[in-house]
Formats: sequence, structure tokens, C-alpha cells
Amino acid sequence: MDAFFLCFIPLFVAMDPAGIMPIFLGLTQSLPRRDRQRVLVHSLLTAFAVSLAFLFGGPEIFRFLGISIADFQIAGGIVLLVIAVMDLTHRTKEERRPDRSVGIVPIGVPLIMGPAALTALVMLSGEFGKGLVTLALAVNLVIMALALVYAGSVEQIFGTNGMKALSKIISLFLAAIAVMFIRVGLQAIF
Repeated sequence: MDAFFLCFIPLFVAMDPAGIMPIFLGLTQSLPRRDRQRVLVHSLLTAFAVSLAFLFGGPEIFRFLGISIADFQIAGGIVLLVIAVMDLTHRTKEERRPDRSVGIVPIGVPLIMGPAALTALVMLSGEFGKGLVTLALAVNLVIMALALVYAGSVEQIFGTNGMKALSKIISLFLAAIAVMFIRVGLQAIF
């Protein structure tokens, strides 16, 4: 049981369901409920597929492509920074015209399954084995699904203006997280 929690906790922190929830709401705010549900499913399926690919072939994928974990952190950080800047500089979400494809990128990857989570998967599988890490991953994805399913309730509590304000604040945090990914990647290189 201790080994499970040693796998579960790093993945939980890296995936950050509470932190993803407001970002999910911000990126899907102008979508109809049905489309938001599709985005949710696409996000989770994408995160699951990418995580399994990295869990079972991560080191080989990195070696084949000639990239390092630091390279991956920098690339993920740049993508997140672009998203954050777009959110901060557009007055309304309608100007950005989100669509159902946001479930794959950026929500599925790199938000749910970003550089930190993918790196954790590769490292944990080497230490604890793929079976236990797969179980910890599955539990974390169920928690993420529940967080995103109930994200709409948060929207009702805060209201439209509250959500706009929350979205801008979260975009600032997202920009900071993006810069942190880039900084950590650069520190690892230099």
C-alpha cells in the first residue's frame, strides 16, 4: 500500500486536478454543455493514451527523437505560455473562438498530462514497475474526471463576471507555471 501512495502522490501533484478545473472552465466557457462534455471526454482519453505511450515507451521515445526531459519541459512550457498570453490579451473568450479541439491540446496535453506528469510516469515506472504506476495513473484520471465534471458547479457559484475574473487570474498562474517549466528545462540543460 505504501508503494501505491508513493506512485499516486507524485502523479496527483503533477496532474493537479484542482488547478486544471478553472483552466478547463476558462477554455470551454463559451462552449455549449454538450460540447464541453465532449471536450472532457477527449481530454481524458488523450491524457490516458499519451500517458500509456510514455509509461510503456517513454525512454525509448525520447531516445528515438533525440530529446531530453529538459527539452520536453521547455516545449510544454512554451505551449502553456502561448495559451496564457492569448487568454490575458483577448478581452473575451469569443475572440479566441475555442472549439472542441481544446480537449486534445491544451487540456489533454500538456495540462492534464504535461511534462511533470509524463516525467513522473517514466521515473516511477522504473522504480515501482508499470503495473503499480498504471493503477496510480488510473485512480488519478478518475479523480481528474470528477473534478472536471463538477467544474460547471463552480461556474454557477462564481457567476459570469466571477468566472471572467477567475479566468484572468488563472491565466496569470498558467503563465507563471509555463515560465517555471521553461526555467527548469533550461537549468537542466545548462
